[in-house]
This record gives sequence, structure tokens and C-alpha cells, in this order.
Amino acid sequence: MKKTVILSLLLSFVLTLSAQDSTRHVRKGWTFGLLPSVAYDADLGLQYGALTNIYYFGDGSTYPEYLHSFYAEAAYTTKHFGIFRTAYDSRYLIPGHRLSIDLTYLPDQMCDFYGFNGYQTDYNPAYSNQDDAAYISRAYYKYRRDLFRFSADLQGTIRKPWYWNAGIGVLHFNVGTVDIDRLNSYTKDTAKWLPDTVTLFDYYVADGYIKPGEATGGTHPYLHGGITYDTRDRQQNPTRGIHADAFLTYYAGFGNGFDDLKLNANWRHYISIVPHRLTFAYRLGTQLNLAGECPFYLNTYLNQLYMQRVVYEGLGGANSVRGIMRNRILAPGVAFANVELRTQLFSFKVGKNMFYVGLNPFVDAGMVVQPYRPVCQDPHLGGPTADDGFFGDHGLYRPHLGGGCGLKVAMNDNFVLSVDWATAFDKQDNPKFSNLYIKMGYMF
Repeated sequence: MKKTVILSLLLSFVLTLSAQDSTRHVRKGWTFGLLPSVAYDADLGLQYGALTNIYYFGDGSTYPEYLHSFYAEAAYTTKHFGIFRTAYDSRYLIPGHRLSIDLTYLPDQMCDFYGFNGYQTDYNPAYSNQDDAAYISRAYYKYRRDLFRFSADLQGTIRKPWYWNAGIGVLHFNVGTVDIDRLNSYTKDTAKWLPDTVTLFDYYVADGYIKPGEATGGTHPYLHGGITYDTRDRQQNPTRGIHADAFLTYYAGFGNGFDDLKLNANWRHYISIVPHRLTFAYRLGTQLNLAGECPFYLNTYLNQLYMQRVVYEGLGGANSVRGIMRNRILAPGVAFANVELRTQLFSFKVGKNMFYVGLNPFVDAGMVVQPYRPVCQDPHLGGPTADDGFFGDHGLYRPHLGGGCGLKVAMNDNFVLSVDWATAFDKQDNPKFSNLYIKMGYMF
């Protein structure tokens, strides 16, 4: 019932201002999509706000590729996560080049923190379950993390289908322990107040696993550059082709001593089985620390050559490994994979707009490839402490797996409403069987 209400609400608010060739369903001119920013994420809660995505198609000769895209969103969630973003994307403003600009602020009062190295740090759901005798606090596996992000990225052609990429930007993190008093001030019902207790993040700081220089965040200007191989049939919702990239990102510590160099590599492959009806899609990726030391909060962020989504969390959650808790896999080096079967079950027309409905079953995976050493074990579990040193793999390199199925409702091939259901294959990654994510667009 909830899915139906949200889908109906979103579609009822779509306003379109453009011209169209009714025989070819080609968009021309401007297309203005105005929506309430209503979404749901198993990790972040119910999202409410507003967004707009404005496309310009010119005379329609490039459709379904747009000439210019403008995006703006302001929203908040019931689990105290905020989204304030503006973005611009075009392959035509600078002829022969793709320019992407992003300015985003993401305040997060209850960011997930499950320790380092995935399975190497045990997760006990009882600590955050008020109905369990072992309950500590709903904030036990949380910390505060506010992120300001600016990026300007440019892509040019070497020789099709090869492209070069370069970009500059800055990430500013403000992190610390959960502000219990502020969260409690949101309600007058004292029965719902969070107890003022030590969190896992606090233990990591106290024991030195999170160093003083990274315990409060920092500012990190960066430069990145790399190459892209792209044979996709279209930029939005491709049905065939390969999109692969490899790039380096240098982060300056801005005086806090955390300068580092990261390598990212991604391979996305789209295989058309039944044209416009059935596509097999998969993505393989890795992020590695090549040199220097990276603060823990930068390892919760997946680097990108250009921004297409609001959030690029580390492994776990709606944008990387669905069904797994957000940031469950936190390490200097990680690898991940996503496999989907994308279907278009039927299409229909509403006014001048073309829609299709599809399903996509999927399996996601992520794993540690460069661990933190030594690792800090949860002190409540009676495991190794700082005095014990490194205590063995403990499932360190075992993949974290999740899977499920998605429902897609697309308008004019560019605007896609996504409703994904997923579950983790191991309760250490998420004890909840059912995890719902209602977002815009395909994950990759």
C-alpha cells in the first residue's frame, strides 16, 4: 500500500513543458519535472522535500540525450539526514567536452558507524534495540557527520570511445559524537529520549583507533584525473555497451597531515538480450589507497569522476550494496559488484509523455581488500582489545552479499522512479529481512 501511495503521489506532480513529435516520441525544447522529494531509504528513513530536474533537448536531434540538465533538491529525512544540492551537466556547453558541476551540503546527525573491516568487527543488534535486555542506545552505532562538497569535472575526447577526465573539488567533513541533547530536543516525550551513553565511535576515539587529527573531521581539496572507455548506446538508462573508467584522486590534508592518493577503477557492462525489453547489466569496482594516510571519514566516501547522484557512501546501503547496512564495510581499500537483470514489462502514454514499467532482480556484493591494522573490537563483546594487537582474519576477506528486486517507472527514458527491496545474506550485515529503497534513477 505504501509503495502505491508514493508512486501515485510522485507521478501526479509531474509537470511537463515541451514540444514532442507524437510519432517518434521525441522530446524537443525544455522539459520541466517538478516533484516533491518524497523517498524512502531503509537506512535514512522517510524523505520529504522538493526537487526539480530541468532538461533542454533543443530540436530533439540528440534525444534521448539532453543538451543541458539542471538539478536542484532540498530535503530531510526522519532519521535526521539532510540533502541540499544543485547540479549542472552538459556535453554541449563546451563543444566536445562534458562539464559537470556539483554543490552539495549533507548534514547527518545519525550517521552509521559499525567499526572497521566489515566482518572483523562484530555487530550486535541488541545494543540499539530498546526491547532487548542488552540495549544501550539507538545511537550506539552512530556518529555525527556533516559533509560539504563542491566539484567541477571536465571530460574530453581522446579518440572515441576513449575519453580523458580531469576535475577539482573540495570535501569538508565535520564529524563527532552524536549530539544527544539536540536529538532529544525534537520531542517532549521523555520516554523517547536517547540515553546519554558512550557510543562505538567514542570507544574508537578513546582507544586511539580514530586519531585526534581525524576525530573532528577536516577539509580536503582534491585533484583527480583518469581515462574513460564508453560505448554505451545512450547516457541515461543504457541498454548495451561498456562504460569503464580508471582514475587517481589526490587529497590534500589542509594542514592536518592526512594527504593521500587513491585509485578507483570501475567496469560497467550492459548487454541487450531483447532490444528495449531485457538488459543484463553488471558493475565491478574498487577503491584503493596507494599512498599516504587517509582519515576514516574519507573512507566512507566513494570517489567519482563526475557526480550523478546525491550520495556516494562507502560500501553498504542503497548506492552500493543494497540490503547491507550503510557503511558496514569500512576499510582503506574495498571492492564491490552489482548484477542486475533489467526488464521493461510494458509501456504507455500519458498526455505527451511516454512511460514504461519494469522489474530488475539483482545481487550485490562488497568486500575488504585493504584492511585497517590493527582492528578495534567492540569492547562490550569481550573480544581483543588494544593490548591484544591484531587478532587474525575473522572473516576479513569474506564477501558481504545482498540481493532483491526493483520496480522501475520511467518517464521519457530519463526520469526513473526506482523502488528496490533487498535483504542481506548474513545477519551480521543487517538483521532486518526487508529493506526498502525508493530513489530516482538506476544505481549504475
